[in-house]
Amino acid sequence: MSRISSRPSNRYFDSRHMGSIALLALACSSVHGGDFKTYDAETFFNTTTMFGASFTHDEKAILFTSDASGIFNVYRQPVEGGKPIQMTFSEDNATYAVSAFPEDDRFLFEADTAGNELTHIFVRTPDGDSIDLTPGQKSRGQFVGWQEDFTGFFLQTNERNPRYMDLYRYDAKTYDREMLFENSKGYNLLGTSRDGRWVALLMIKDNANDNIFVFDTTMPDQEPRLITRHDGDVSHGFAGFSIDGSTLYYLSDAGNEFRRVWSYGLASHQHELVQEADWDIMFSRLSWNGRYLVTGVNADARTIITILDTATGKPMKMPRLHRGDITGVRIARSENLMAFYLNGDTSPSNLFVQALDKPGARARRLSNTLSKKIDERNLVDSSVIRYPSFDGLEIPALLYKPKLAAPDAKVPALVWVHGGPGGQSRSGYSANIQYLLNHGYAILAVNNRGSSGYGKTFFHLDDRKHGDVDLKDCVHGRKYLETLDWVDADRIGIIGGSYGGYMVAAALAFEPEAFDAGIDIFGVTNWLRTLKSIPPWWASYRRSLFAELGDPEKEEDRLHAYSPLFHASNIKRPLLVVQGANDVRVLKAESDDLVAAVQANGVPVEYIVFDDEGHGFRNKQNRITAAMAYRDFLDRYLKGKRNKD
Repeated sequence: MSRISSRPSNRYFDSRHMGSIALLALACSSVHGGDFKTYDAETFFNTTTMFGASFTHDEKAILFTSDASGIFNVYRQPVEGGKPIQMTFSEDNATYAVSAFPEDDRFLFEADTAGNELTHIFVRTPDGDSIDLTPGQKSRGQFVGWQEDFTGFFLQTNERNPRYMDLYRYDAKTYDREMLFENSKGYNLLGTSRDGRWVALLMIKDNANDNIFVFDTTMPDQEPRLITRHDGDVSHGFAGFSIDGSTLYYLSDAGNEFRRVWSYGLASHQHELVQEADWDIMFSRLSWNGRYLVTGVNADARTIITILDTATGKPMKMPRLHRGDITGVRIARSENLMAFYLNGDTSPSNLFVQALDKPGARARRLSNTLSKKIDERNLVDSSVIRYPSFDGLEIPALLYKPKLAAPDAKVPALVWVHGGPGGQSRSGYSANIQYLLNHGYAILAVNNRGSSGYGKTFFHLDDRKHGDVDLKDCVHGRKYLETLDWVDADRIGIIGGSYGGYMVAAALAFEPEAFDAGIDIFGVTNWLRTLKSIPPWWASYRRSLFAELGDPEKEEDRLHAYSPLFHASNIKRPLLVVQGANDVRVLKAESDDLVAAVQANGVPVEYIVFDDEGHGFRNKQNRITAAMAYRDFLDRYLKGKRNKD
């Protein structure tokens, strides 16, 4: 459900009316009489989004999450192939697969209510009943892992204190539980050893500095033990415990620009470097019995997976498949099967399974998620480029060139800004990006300073400089686009969601001549309000956010200075704002106030509110409505600008 408004009226209209008109206008057509085809938004979003892979206890099927029903639900895919079987049937709230039970047909799933992020963990029984394991209507739950003998599993919830997550062990049969760790000091719980004895914890000092602690649940009266004592700024992550629980593996950027994997002996207290790469190691995890070590590296906005056979010490030969990245690798407990996804710019994630106990066996494809109406040859691959910013710093970005763009057929363009702060635009399929490319909009997905994946120095270059240096990087993204002989230099807009939405509002308010139009998707406009309204379960991240952005109680003037809402009188370019009514990260008031301020300027502004969404759109029809609105807006104010000229 959505509400749509357009200046000068602030009335709301039925989105279905808009959709029926737009679908007629966007019908699949041939361009210039050639083979290239354009497709409407509904066709692009009829592509299925799927993710997650949990082998059932008998390893005959894989549980995953899919939006094939129109909203995310849990499905069961037979390993031998065939149609997936829908296992949950929610029509309003997104439902996600968490884990199959190791010894029977039950499974765990999670769901919140209309995007409010109060996620509960449920058990689904073979007869179809759902049991809520998360007490309280206003609390959150999160799955941590299985006990080594499968008699229990570990969950964390914030029912005792909404600011902190406590750790519990649940009995796998009765669902009775006991608290293993009461979190009274604001730790982030990272994971547990399989026997439940050791708990890994993270204490955040600021956005550049934190420490890992371990807690021994057999000695509940002792304080957690600090294991990453260091000088200077160092950040850490969790990579897991060894199978026998004697060793903790963790990620650290100590003494290096990028994260490496280290081990810590829980008895010896010795640290050893285990793995390193030329980029950040994102994760490194052992299969259930320790035969395989799966490692993922963030290599220039791509995911590179390696799998080490610990029995031979040699890397496993990865499947050779259609272009794209292997992601989401899961190895069955028997270690005889591996599930994974293949994702590329022109192909959404598809599920594969491969036998590991049969040398030479080929991976079997289990899904075909791209809409059958779309010819993949009409879609566009990205290119990794770098362009100089205002101070000469090279800014990494992904450049997408529409199929028909040429010096004698120049196209309008968009600077695309990721979320965060600290996110990253990465290669991989995006229905929104491909839809806009298909209709003749070039896209430069910038990774401005402050983006992750390019080393810790680059990551911190925008600290307390938001709306300034990061915005200048985006403006220079436009300048780069203007140098391309197939881009129309007079028709360049900016688009982004969350932090990227903030950058859109900042661009239009602080650099009012820089872009010709902007699309703000649930973006922050008033940092004072946003930082004061942080959800209680983000308490442990508060110091990190304040270190990067500022403390609203102590730095009101500075936060006021780079909040676009207070400078909205400068906005003179057309603006589209899209918002979820239940967003707890960026409150709806952020968008309401900006729209009202821009309306007061007499500037064209359009506003869409989805009543059943939070921070991000989970309902497929809402995503279709939003995508049509993006293109309709751009057709008027970028393509239409050329027609008026």
